[in-house]
Amino acid sequence: MVTIQETDIKERALLAVNRAKELRRPILISEVHKMDMINPLSFFYVGKDRYYGERFFWKDPANEIVLIGLGISKQIQSDQATDRFFHVEREWKSFLEDSLILNPYTVMGVGPLMFGGFSFDPYKEKTDLWSKFADSLFHIPKYLLSIIDGDAYLTTNIVFTPNDDLTLFSKAMEERNQILAELSHHKESKSATLLRTNEISPERWKKSVDVVVKELTDGPLKKVVLARELRLVFNDQVEAEAVLGNLYSQQPASFIFAFESNGDCFIGASPERLVKKNGTEVYSTCLAGSISRGQTEEEDRHLGHTLLNDQKNLIEHGFVVEMIKQALEESCEEILLPDKPELMKMRDIQHLYTPVIGKCTQDTSLLLLVDKLHPTPALGGLPKNKAVEKIREVEELDRGFYAAPLGWVDYLQNGEFAVSIRSGLVQGDEVSLFAGCGVVADSNSESEYLETSLKFRPMLRALGGN
Repeated sequence: MVTIQETDIKERALLAVNRAKELRRPILISEVHKMDMINPLSFFYVGKDRYYGERFFWKDPANEIVLIGLGISKQIQSDQATDRFFHVEREWKSFLEDSLILNPYTVMGVGPLMFGGFSFDPYKEKTDLWSKFADSLFHIPKYLLSIIDGDAYLTTNIVFTPNDDLTLFSKAMEERNQILAELSHHKESKSATLLRTNEISPERWKKSVDVVVKELTDGPLKKVVLARELRLVFNDQVEAEAVLGNLYSQQPASFIFAFESNGDCFIGASPERLVKKNGTEVYSTCLAGSISRGQTEEEDRHLGHTLLNDQKNLIEHGFVVEMIKQALEESCEEILLPDKPELMKMRDIQHLYTPVIGKCTQDTSLLLLVDKLHPTPALGGLPKNKAVEKIREVEELDRGFYAAPLGWVDYLQNGEFAVSIRSGLVQGDEVSLFAGCGVVADSNSESEYLETSLKFRPMLRALGGN
């Protein structure tokens, strides 16, 4: 059994109690311990009984950063559409004011951080599908496991209100030791059986593609990304732990994420980074243009060569590169990017891929960068605002957090956001999957329909479907 001894932390907790009473507002005390390695999936699982609906999971494609949060010490949320990125950042910085952070490690992703995201379009009429998620929603966990470059750190966040005393501290310490003790008890998650698959209005979706293609021929729009939904019904409640385990083994080169809210769980394996900030360095990814993987090495190489030389996909990719470059130039002193795209090969699909690196000032806001970049032409279209308006008009789907920024920001304002594609919303014994494609002037609705079918595959496989 792993336990952590409380030494001078108790004295600091008393200081936090007194500070909360003096300032008459909640005060955070956060402490970090370096740990022996902990299995991240086990840590997520061990929180199931005590923190169901209050967990998150994050893994980057290089396996350099894995974050698992249990419980909610503070929630930042808003359904206001204007200035939502600024509002979240202001709330986050305000929450950190006068906090006591005991963290001797200069490692990003360790210490207090918030995890969550934003809806794709806050002006789109909400449906019951996403009723458990606010348009902006972030959790600061009670207990955070950070695995950074192979080293494990456990952050404990306790928020004292003016009415609290050291009883809250004792309870948190006891709770933490119980979590660590339960890690040694191996549990198996069970997989539910898929009963039926319901495509949501596929013919109406194809007609909407045809309508948009006609408008693209003559109007100001160059591209519109349209998405659709697949609703799956299972014989039992779908367990996020089982889906995460499958994604972990099946999609290792992706951002793997799960974000619970009030019992629903948004989960997926995205190939696409939106933006990462580490000190003065900024990283983004241009990912647009796709084709399937081959059954043999020769067929796979041929398909990749076809994609690298396909003018429709190259033009679509070029839109994304130019937009991301322009957005980052507003905040970065220097931008580096290759002249030509390369291939990013996932299990079921390969994409045109161009990495972007920028140099910014230390105080550049990560959430401001997210605001400037979302949605990229790969997720919304071009021109940006007109494309989003067209999506709002013709798309029946309430995207919610699908195709939107999901990620984390630590207390030093470093962090990373992915574009939450290849994803699904788990709701008891039902799951909605989402997939989209870029519609341009020479698009064919049947081809676009088949492309979205291909993009459903990673989540279908992880859920045990075909």
